[in-house]
Amino acid sequence: MNIKQALYYAFIALIIIVGATLIFSLLPIKDNIKILTVLSGSMEPTIKTGSVIIIKPVSSYKVGDIVTFGEISKTSIPKTHRITRTYVQNDVQLYATKGDANDNEDGKSIKKEDIKGKVMLSIPYLGYAVSFAQTKKGFLLLIIIPCVLIIVGEFLNIKKNIKREDKKSRESNQESENKNN
Repeated sequence: MNIKQALYYAFIALIIIVGATLIFSLLPIKDNIKILTVLSGSMEPTIKTGSVIIIKPVSSYKVGDIVTFGEISKTSIPKTHRITRTYVQNDVQLYATKGDANDNEDGKSIKKEDIKGKVMLSIPYLGYAVSFAQTKKGFLLLIIIPCVLIIVGEFLNIKKNIKREDKKSRESNQESENKNN
């Protein structure tokens, strides 16, 4: 296998892995992972603006954990901050949070049910590509065109292999006829 083929198969594998992860994160499974894009610099330098984060709900949260909380929707953007302290008030466990780049804790503490998950992985700058891919132009350039190129490339490979096999078959038949004559 040459370098061109290795890169081609690596690219296909990457598309499959990213696609499967994105689809898996969208399934309505309780305690499922979620993939989100960080839109602000409140957690820099730990998590850079434009990073993709993977979050997963866990059974308990502690001081130092980076968590995402708040509603996740098209109109509401959740926050991703570090838990700075925990305390109990009126028999309810509360978490104080703060962005690493912020001077003060967030104004309002959160309950465990407000937390969507703990940050398990952060991939810097990938969020810019994800955000671009979510636009019509980005979807066309980053998803549709590469998929079409892969399909056309595979079609051409199949066509080339069929021609090669057909040529071998004709040559073999020609040799058989020559031996019989």
